[in-house]
Amino acid sequence: MGLFSFLKNAGSKLFKKKEAAVAAPEAAPELTKIQVLEAEVRRLGIPVENLSLDLAEQVIISGKTDTNADREKIILALGNVHGIGSVEDHIDVANPEPEAVFYTVQKGDSLSMIAKTQYGDPMKYPQIFEANKPMLSHPDKIYPGQVLRIPQV
Repeated sequence: MGLFSFLKNAGSKLFKKKEAAVAAPEAAPELTKIQVLEAEVRRLGIPVENLSLDLAEQVIISGKTDTNADREKIILALGNVHGIGSVEDHIDVANPEPEAVFYTVQKGDSLSMIAKTQYGDPMKYPQIFEANKPMLSHPDKIYPGQVLRIPQV
């Protein structure tokens, strides 16, 4: 549990600019930002019970999940959204394991470069990719300012 900071001007653009609500796909009612963030966690398929989000200057999350990996993925899924500056975590973990290190992608980074600096072996990049699924769809699709999970091996 804690407070995690993110770059507000980097990340997925889930919200329309200068609007309090986001237009949903064809003929659906407009969704609030909270509903859009909840839908993003559901879309990614990260298991969590009783997910609750509040949005002020930051996203405040609570709920219960089985692993720290799922908890960290929820934090990153919400924090890596354009316009979100911080995530306050109140998620309970049923089976805690060691926490991952969070790494902010820099200009020119690749997963293999990150693996080399974090693990000493660029060929361990698949571990970083797997640890960040479903937020990452391809190992080459990372961007500066994005925050990634680096599992401790």
